Amino acid sequence: MIYFLSDAHLGSRAIERGYAHQKKVTTLLRQMGKDATAIYLLGDMFDFWFEYYITDKSKKQYAEFMHTIRHLVRKGVHVHFFIGNHDLWTFGGLKKMTGMIIHHHPYAMTAYGKTIYMAHGDGLLPSNYETLYPKPVLRKIRSFMRLRKFFHNPVSQFLFRCLHPKIGNAFGYNWAKKSRQKELANPCPYKGEDKEELVLYAKELEGREHHDYYVFGHRHIDLDLQITKDSRVIILGDCFKLFTYAQLNEKGEMQLCQLPS
Repeated sequence: MIYFLSDAHLGSRAIERGYAHQKKVTTLLRQMGKDATAIYLLGDMFDFWFEYYITDKSKKQYAEFMHTIRHLVRKGVHVHFFIGNHDLWTFGGLKKMTGMIIHHHPYAMTAYGKTIYMAHGDGLLPSNYETLYPKPVLRKIRSFMRLRKFFHNPVSQFLFRCLHPKIGNAFGYNWAKKSRQKELANPCPYKGEDKEELVLYAKELEGREHHDYYVFGHRHIDLDLQITKDSRVIILGDCFKLFTYAQLNEKGEMQLCQLPS
């Protein structure tokens, strides 16, 4: 069995009972580990993650998660981690701490006779997106893309790495908390097949290269949509509110699942 999950936002200051939340996520991972050959974590597993030049003692708050991942890796489970827009700032430390395989870009693989295209999903847009949305939506998209470009800029990353972790984390976790509170207060529901950016991106990509499944995180909605006779888009939901994930069995069948409350 192969499992896919994303958007746990561990450490979020906007999620109550943070340790209990982390424990619920690690319990799910250990349950998956009983029959998993691979587990794909598709981004934003942390609400904020940054690796500084100075040792960051606050990383100890993730001890339960780190221990669980190391246990899975030692057991022989291939654990893959995709950077999201909240936890893109890993410069080798996360791999060293856990043994996970880190992905900085979309990744396609073949398993059980099926091709699966995976990415966190931030920044993936159809080429004609500027003709699809009204100006207020376009302003939000452009603002996000500018911010994303800044976050990925090597110079800005270098300068932020020079900060003391207490200063950097105070800024980072507060920024992430405001983002989480805004989303919880005003969630963005499924926009429809003709407006959902990741669906349109997958359809455009499918026109150039075939994949049986397109699996994304980022949007915090659970979606299983047939876009062609042989292709489906799976948006994983999240692991802090919906607690949804996907699994691919040995017959090549993928389904969305939800952890019982």
